[in-house]
Amino acid sequence: MTTTTPTAGPSGSVLPTPDELGVVLTDESTAGDGSTAPGVPLASLVRLALRRNPRRAHLLVSTVLAKHVPTVPAVALLAGEALGARVADVLDGGARLDAEAATRLRAVLDLQQADTATDSGNVSDALHRAATTLRTDLAAVRPTLPDVLVLGFAETATALGATVAEALGAGYLHSTRHDPPGATSAAGFDEAHSHATAHRLLPAEDDWLPADGTVVLVDDELSTGATARATIRALHAVAPQRQWVVAALVDLRSDEDVAATEALATELGAPVAVVALGRGRVSLPDGLTDTAAELVAAVAAPLTTAPSDAMAPDREPTSDGRPVPAPPRASRPGTVTVVAAPPTAVDRTGTPAARVRTPRTDVEGIAADLARVLTSEAGVVPDRVLVLGTEEHMATPLAIADALRRRSTADVRSSTSTRSPVAAFDDPAWPIRSGIRHRSHDATVDGPGERYAYNVHGFDAIVVVPEPGTEQAALEGPDGLLDVLAAVTPRVVLVDSELEAAGAPESAPRPLTGPSFGSYEPDEVTWLLQDLADAALEADTADRERAIQLEGANYAESLPVEYVPSESYEELYRDALGRSADRIAEAVGIVTDLVLRDRPNAVLVSLARAGTPVGILMRRWAEQQRGVRLQHYTASIVRGVGIDETALRWLAAHHDASQVVFVDGWTGKGAITRELTDALDRFAASDGVRFGDELAVLADPAGCTPLHGTRDDYLVPSACLNSTVSGLVSRTVFNRAWTPEGTLHGAKQYRELGPRDHSRSFVATISERFAAVRPRVDAALAADGGPESRAVDWRGMRTVEAIGAEYGITDLHLVKPGVGETTRVLLRRVPWQVLVRDPEDVDIAHVVALARERGVPVVTRPDLSYSCVGLIHPLGSRVSDTGTDPAADSGDTAATTGAGA
Repeated sequence: MTTTTPTAGPSGSVLPTPDELGVVLTDESTAGDGSTAPGVPLASLVRLALRRNPRRAHLLVSTVLAKHVPTVPAVALLAGEALGARVADVLDGGARLDAEAATRLRAVLDLQQADTATDSGNVSDALHRAATTLRTDLAAVRPTLPDVLVLGFAETATALGATVAEALGAGYLHSTRHDPPGATSAAGFDEAHSHATAHRLLPAEDDWLPADGTVVLVDDELSTGATARATIRALHAVAPQRQWVVAALVDLRSDEDVAATEALATELGAPVAVVALGRGRVSLPDGLTDTAAELVAAVAAPLTTAPSDAMAPDREPTSDGRPVPAPPRASRPGTVTVVAAPPTAVDRTGTPAARVRTPRTDVEGIAADLARVLTSEAGVVPDRVLVLGTEEHMATPLAIADALRRRSTADVRSSTSTRSPVAAFDDPAWPIRSGIRHRSHDATVDGPGERYAYNVHGFDAIVVVPEPGTEQAALEGPDGLLDVLAAVTPRVVLVDSELEAAGAPESAPRPLTGPSFGSYEPDEVTWLLQDLADAALEADTADRERAIQLEGANYAESLPVEYVPSESYEELYRDALGRSADRIAEAVGIVTDLVLRDRPNAVLVSLARAGTPVGILMRRWAEQQRGVRLQHYTASIVRGVGIDETALRWLAAHHDASQVVFVDGWTGKGAITRELTDALDRFAASDGVRFGDELAVLADPAGCTPLHGTRDDYLVPSACLNSTVSGLVSRTVFNRAWTPEGTLHGAKQYRELGPRDHSRSFVATISERFAAVRPRVDAALAADGGPESRAVDWRGMRTVEAIGAEYGITDLHLVKPGVGETTRVLLRRVPWQVLVRDPEDVDIAHVVALARERGVPVVTRPDLSYSCVGLIHPLGSRVSDTGTDPAADSGDTAATTGAGA
């Protein structure tokens, strides 16, 4: 424990440090749980506090749970996901949390401890970055485990349990002390040492327990393990399980407690594993209860209660010693703003086990609205913001806090109110420095009572996220949460959830982020898509082509089987990336600066999936080279359908449509550009919201947009690969069987391709060249000739029309000009021929290699205005009788187009 010089309390008593009280934490090995990684020291996870509770004198306050101590949200999420990784390792024998990952985890948690001790916020950015990167790395090796249910214990482990379930891809339910009308408890138990003992389970479905599966119980701390053992015994009698797991941040059980758990496994005939991030023992000195009571009485700081107790210095008490009543809220420093929240499901409701991890509410939308509300008209952002959940309602507030942290320059923390009466000591040696006391606002099995929130002083704004269904009036009044908070912070923002109690409709848009979806870090991109992981969408390439050309199917109704590149092909990609990194970085800089010139607060919306890495690169350039943090989303656009209108409505609800800029990788013949314009025109007519239709791209050989980095047709290396350079995400899906009216378009993620994923390394390689190319970007922008030099001329379409006429192709969608589009033909469609200007051009080496691999004729055409053009094999009557087939006379000896054509 940290040692500091003792300080004097308000009564003159000397406050000892935790060390001086004689409480000793001793670390022990976690090897007994079957994991191979070293455990995390207890001192990296908890700090000693004293209770205002005669049953137990001490409390180990977690510094990584976002409960009692305001925590960097990414750190709390990382702790849960690391615990989930350790559970997964025990269940399937993996090594996700290996020695290297455990070392990185400890470094993050030690930094969090230092931050908690100093309360300076100086390391907030470093903490967020380190935690987020490790979260993304752990997600790359997430398991697929059947028949697993996770149960979290209220009130402290509800978010922790949800995060473990997310990491396992498991269903989730947490215990509750809530007493909703008409609810019938499926099970109940007591937690003897808790401040509030009664727990109930209120699942939404009758078959909530798996049959002969695995149930994981999650708590923040195992003191004796008695509650977990009682729960296992009761539930096993209802539905015997193949395996039980108890997971906690810290395991403090004695030898006798460990033996009791082993005896339970023997009794049930099923293994009971215990998994923790840290393991050890707590040694308490004799007489601690009396010593703690004396310290609390003599030295503990008073808790802020009603606003009338928080007198300003210039307001003297009345003659009888009573404080002058606080003025009405409108004239007090702390003001309350209400932000409407979209409907959401109640956290304690069980979720079915599935590989699809859909957010339970639109946390990204709420965070976007909060970022706007918290920013003043002059553009000033508060320095420190706390997102405060209430009691059991931890998971959604934590997710909102993390999303807000990604959208704001503020130092955002997360914590929740609690039933636990903890003593506050205004000394850095102690974790609880201050607190408030307020009345409860919800119906629980043990009735109303006092509630607390700690270390909430000193924030510029506090965002309150109460349980769904909470009426604002229940939070107001002299001892209500909102009024008490208004006494300690200049601004209180309430996320209004009164309309949430009924739960969200299935169609409500809930954007996705990493690490749950895709392999990018959550800061990089928000996916305006739904996860279709369980949908059977892949089809044989030849079958898809027949359906598209002959049966009128849209290409987005199904997915091609994802191409897994050979090692030699990946070597071509690496070579191309090495050769073109500077050129790509320069194009990124030019097009980003062109966007910022007219829209300094632009909202980037890339077109999934080729546009996604480009949007990430543009966001990075803006932040790293221009000091501007832009929001970046990615959305689906489908030829013949248009851009996802549900995504547009979401964007219009949360952003200024005039600031939105759409982003893609390159242009072919300009078909998507025209599709975008037409779709936005239809949307403006139907919804009355006008988005700009200028498309920002790296390369515009088609001559169809003024926002481009270059008009040369050259290789953008990300075009070489599919999902493995686009966040492991498939191309987008528009299929009413899976994407009903009013829902977002969908996509799948291919985590099994993780070992071959280049997504993050691609953007990192380009980003590393930003500083070197910045002088060239500055020079290019200075020499820019203005609108005339960037005028749209649609040169690409003229080329396509000429090729179509020459080859007798009546459907010009079968002609795909440019390096990127030709690559797509070879990877996704049934190719007929590939036309190349120079077969020795290194920029198309991968095209030639793919064509040879697939037996596609490569025809040399020195007169091409593009580097290459891919022709899709025409079926039926899509080739006119007058068309020629130059491949037949070209001298190329490639085999006839295969793949079922």
